[in-house]
Amino acid sequence: MRDVLPVLGRWYAAGVPFGLATVVGVSRSAPRDPGAALAVGPDDEVVGSVSGGCVEGAVFELAREVVADGEARLETFGYGDEDAFAVGLTCGGEITLLVRPVTPELDPAFGEVAAAVEAGEPVTAATVTGGPARRGASLAVWPDRDAGGLGAEGLDVAVTADARGELALGATGLRHYGPEGQRREDAVEVFLQSFAPPPRMLVFGQIDYAAAVARTGVFLGYRVTVCDARPVFATARRFPREAEVVVEWPHRYLADTDTDDRTVICVLTHDPKFDVPLLTEALRRPAAYIGAMGSRRTHEDRAARLREAGLTEAELSRLRSPVGLDLGARTPEEVAVSVAAEIVALRWGGSGAPLTATRGAVHPPRPHADPAR
Repeated sequence: MRDVLPVLGRWYAAGVPFGLATVVGVSRSAPRDPGAALAVGPDDEVVGSVSGGCVEGAVFELAREVVADGEARLETFGYGDEDAFAVGLTCGGEITLLVRPVTPELDPAFGEVAAAVEAGEPVTAATVTGGPARRGASLAVWPDRDAGGLGAEGLDVAVTADARGELALGATGLRHYGPEGQRREDAVEVFLQSFAPPPRMLVFGQIDYAAAVARTGVFLGYRVTVCDARPVFATARRFPREAEVVVEWPHRYLADTDTDDRTVICVLTHDPKFDVPLLTEALRRPAAYIGAMGSRRTHEDRAARLREAGLTEAELSRLRSPVGLDLGARTPEEVAVSVAAEIVALRWGGSGAPLTATRGAVHPPRPHADPAR
């Protein structure tokens, strides 16, 4: 979708109706991921792809039909052994497409979404794919505002909260709600498509705790990089396959790496010769979270060394050390859960207390809007 939005934005600005097919679900060896799109515009011009060629002809006709009748459709294409020459996927997978007409009347916020993506501004587009709400109804959600609507105030509120959560991770997928946004119901299906790169998690160190934190980071949707100066330890087989593994002195790698206000930095090297230059660099650059492993005695020694290196108390106050929440964790996997819990709590303003000991909404509104997170 990101690739075709510039063209779609021009069609939309000119008031030209077009049919937009978006992959909203896949299974097995489907050729394209959710969010892939094909559009049919004026003079039957086609941009984008949803399958790499297997079903594009049929989708082209569907896109023309929804423009003609003004009604969105949900269509599934797969492969059937009983009819191998029918329209379908030769790879044996299955894709589900939402095919809808787009005009300023039907989707008042589409132009704003296209402009935001072009400007590099993070935004999530939420579109109803099924249920009692109008199929194709859309809601655009930014970190600090929203536009459009799905037809019910409660549904808009619930989807807006989830859309901001997905946007923080750059995630895309289907979510289910009740007609008024009730949780634990699945009457309404909504496709949330986030236009933001996933945040980065930089894990420094080669110990088992680093491997567990890296696995947890991948699970949470971060783009994980593991860095250590020792090639004998910094090997791909020690870490999840989704993680990038870099052999370099940690402070040198960080000095040459861009970070932003969503970046998570976990320092698990547990060695002053690595920790001090690395944290000196980390605490003077943008990051959402900077945590360092070690006992309270290690922390005090590390903090003294960092002061000697010239760090101010304000800079030191950003350091989460000892790392993680107090869960009584012992194993590397338990420690990784502790670290992940602290990262999530810091991102959303959670207290880290048991929900049985708190009052009010379980998912309260975010205390502040930060476009970078």
